[in-house]
Amino acid sequence: MNQRSTKIVQLLSKEKDEITVSGFAEYFQVSQKTIRNDMKEINEILEKNKRGIIDIKSGGIVSIPADFKDSLSLLLEGNFYNYKLSKEERKKVASAIIVNSADYITLASIADRLMVSRATVINDLKEIKKFIRQGNLEVISHANKGLRIDGLESDKRKFLFELLRPTLRTYDNHKNIISEHVHVQSGDINIIQKIIAEQERCYKKFLPDNSFREILLYLRILINRNKLGEFLEPQPEINSDNYMFSMDILKYVSQYCDVVISDDDIKNFSTFLDEVRFKNNGTFNKNTMIIQMITRQYISSISTELGINLNVDYDFFENLSNHLESIFSAPPMDYPEADIIDEVLEDNQDVLDVVIDQMPVIYKFTERKLTEIEVKYIAIHVCAAIERKKNKEVSFRVIVACHAGIGTSILLLEKLKRHFKFRVVDVISAHEAINIKPNAADFVISTVPLESCPLEYVVVSAAFNDADYIRVGNRIDALRNSRNIPDGTEDDKLNAAELIEEITPVINELVEPKDQARVVMKELRKVVRNYFKQSVENDANIISPSLHHLLRASDIEVDVECTDWKDAIRRSADQLVDQGYIEDRYVDAMIESVNEYGPYIVLSPGFAMPHAKVEEGSIRLGMHLIRLKNPVPFGVEELDPIEFVCCLSAIDHRSYLKAFFNLVNMLKDEEYRKKLHEAVDGEEMARIIEQYEYSIVG
Repeated sequence: MNQRSTKIVQLLSKEKDEITVSGFAEYFQVSQKTIRNDMKEINEILEKNKRGIIDIKSGGIVSIPADFKDSLSLLLEGNFYNYKLSKEERKKVASAIIVNSADYITLASIADRLMVSRATVINDLKEIKKFIRQGNLEVISHANKGLRIDGLESDKRKFLFELLRPTLRTYDNHKNIISEHVHVQSGDINIIQKIIAEQERCYKKFLPDNSFREILLYLRILINRNKLGEFLEPQPEINSDNYMFSMDILKYVSQYCDVVISDDDIKNFSTFLDEVRFKNNGTFNKNTMIIQMITRQYISSISTELGINLNVDYDFFENLSNHLESIFSAPPMDYPEADIIDEVLEDNQDVLDVVIDQMPVIYKFTERKLTEIEVKYIAIHVCAAIERKKNKEVSFRVIVACHAGIGTSILLLEKLKRHFKFRVVDVISAHEAINIKPNAADFVISTVPLESCPLEYVVVSAAFNDADYIRVGNRIDALRNSRNIPDGTEDDKLNAAELIEEITPVINELVEPKDQARVVMKELRKVVRNYFKQSVENDANIISPSLHHLLRASDIEVDVECTDWKDAIRRSADQLVDQGYIEDRYVDAMIESVNEYGPYIVLSPGFAMPHAKVEEGSIRLGMHLIRLKNPVPFGVEELDPIEFVCCLSAIDHRSYLKAFFNLVNMLKDEEYRKKLHEAVDGEEMARIIEQYEYSIVG
């Protein structure tokens, strides 16, 4: 049997509670079909030896035969690791052994390492050589010495890296077959992680979780190879933005891991870093604002098609816009194929269909077509947003189990609190899971598999990404269905925003003067938010101001006369130019942006938000809104003519986001647009904007 099948047998022999195919699929991060095939393989062995077989009942419940424990010796007997490698596994492990060897290695030695016969290795050798050849390497045979690799050291390291790269997404070592059989990495993981993290902060080059793990793998292979005396061949001269970043990381690696580092290592590592994805984290992509506006349009489109309002999920908007920016700011990424992605989308084919159908909204911005896996990752973001909406009012009891100390626990807790209404009843170390009482919680969320946990659990990464969100969502769905608890996709009967909306006109009518009414409403909003336990960022937050902070009465003009869309853009920018928020060239850049990308700046019927790139003349964060006396067309038939034009001056990719997000959601309200249309002056429009903004943030 292969390793996973062996692990299934071990778990079945220990588990006392109900086990399901879906539970195994979640544990191993593979599809349910794969688990069923593994069980079929196990049953073939049992049948051949006239033993009772495993039965999969309705609902995927796994039932073991009465004599199952008597069959363990039959199923598990074998090598030290209690399983036999499949031919595919042998090929990969043997290839790693040969490529990593600093000298000739014999077939007998390889056979011993794999705990198979020499004849088995000979039978596999043709496939092994073919596999290694794919990495630009050749296996050379010598009659009296054995096998060695002919090829560049850089190609050897790349081969080992690509061989181990798929294991970066797994949760513990039992899935890393290669590392169990051959030592290809060296260096203290904790020390290297700290070095990378320190240089991230120093250079402000922040890494997403997957990129961080890739760099860690690269460095540990480098350390191992250099300690074996296998140094890189001379590397070409390069002009890399990451050269100093590379040099400082390797300087500390050399110091703390006691390894010799060469100039060629620095050059090669720089080239590697050039291909790594970094988080934006404050740097401003030239097309960031365009992507964010396209993202808003895309979310609106898929919300309409799905019949689920995802427009108010700020996390979804931010995550998806960052994801799209990452896609379009670099060459197509080699995303790791993951069974969890396909499995989630198998259950959400309607979501994937809508994501694909609405791609033309994104393609208005770019000529590059997204790959199949890139589209799937977008669909995962959508699925996660739907899960957030379903689970916003669910309050289950959970225990959080971590294997990496209190820091990891705190990080995971904050992520969970942000997205769920869980009541966390305990935070424990993974090894304490065996002591959990059966009724202590509804389920456990853990960063590692728990072999003896009496409760059902979900394995997530400490970073808690969208795939993790869906895993937890699946567990919640199962619990909800078993208890007949409705989900949250239906709008609540009453929420904070709706209550404030009901109260506001009453207060405005009964309280005089109007300034006093606004004071009363401000206090009432605090009380309502507290009652509904809905927080809102401090309105005085100057880092990310609200819309009404950027559109005061002095920032709004009414009944402005314009001849066409270009004139409307210029008039909306006049005051920002006069007050030193933008340079004259910024105005020309806004018009050129529409000429290049089309009228993407039209956000809703009758409303446009022109802007340009930061480096094209933006000085200070600001907005200026004009209402045209006679609306003009901008070239979007279903949204023309445009009555409101709001010029945006952005200084980075984040500070205006809250205001922009709120504006887009307010524009979906026809009553709001009607009131703006009927307002007599800028002061009245400013009051309307503030009132509606408070109502949507609740």
